[in-house]
Amino acid sequence: MRIALLSDIHGNPIALDAVLNDIQSSGVDAYWILGDLAAIGYDPIGALERLAALPNAAFVRGNTDHYLVAGTLPGPTPEQVMADPRLMPKLVEVAQSFAWTQGIVTVAGWLDWIAALPVEQRLMLPDGTRLLGVHASPGNFDGHGIHPGLSETDLQATIAGCEAELVCVGHTHVPMDLRVDDVHVINLGSVSNPLPPDLRASYAILDAGASCCRIEQRRVDYDHQAVIEAVQRSKHPAAEFIIRHQRGQRRPFWLD
Repeated sequence: MRIALLSDIHGNPIALDAVLNDIQSSGVDAYWILGDLAAIGYDPIGALERLAALPNAAFVRGNTDHYLVAGTLPGPTPEQVMADPRLMPKLVEVAQSFAWTQGIVTVAGWLDWIAALPVEQRLMLPDGTRLLGVHASPGNFDGHGIHPGLSETDLQATIAGCEAELVCVGHTHVPMDLRVDDVHVINLGSVSNPLPPDLRASYAILDAGASCCRIEQRRVDYDHQAVIEAVQRSKHPAAEFIIRHQRGQRRPFWLD
């Protein structure tokens, strides 16, 4: 059994096509897509159509997927803006970004599909390993997720009670492979909106056999300039934010 695991597509068909082409070159039996499918990208419908057409595909909800259907937003909050008016441009950018995507997916008939996405996927692999796929961390599609800034104690608390031996996540856009006590944790990184220094798309392939399972993390290059030009043509209200990602100019949030 071979499963392609990918996350954080963020409405970027150029990056997604590069990853899907790489997957097809090696062959898989199924796909798990772990959230953040449409928002913060130039072509949410193009990404959703490609993903929904994949054979044997399972999905989970990411934080940005939830924002689209719940009408909630990430920070800054209105209270934070009241305390620090310099945050007002950021609040406006975030609100306009999600309103833009929400309008597009609603008109195209995808909002109910996104709303039905589950928080997690679970599977018993042939060797008895329990696999959990979730966007941020066990039981959560949002929050701090799994990132290099967490202490061992924080990691243990985050993974506690997961009831799985292999946990796959995305959310923080940084590929990771680590052990937390008896749990093997894989962060898939992101297909789009990368963090420096490596701006290639990242994903993983799980090869599960009768006696063991193996995870291979992979990197795929794609045309960042083509994405930048597509973002500019789309008139996306958060174009500058997305373009900074594509140019490797975004700082990881845990370093702020």
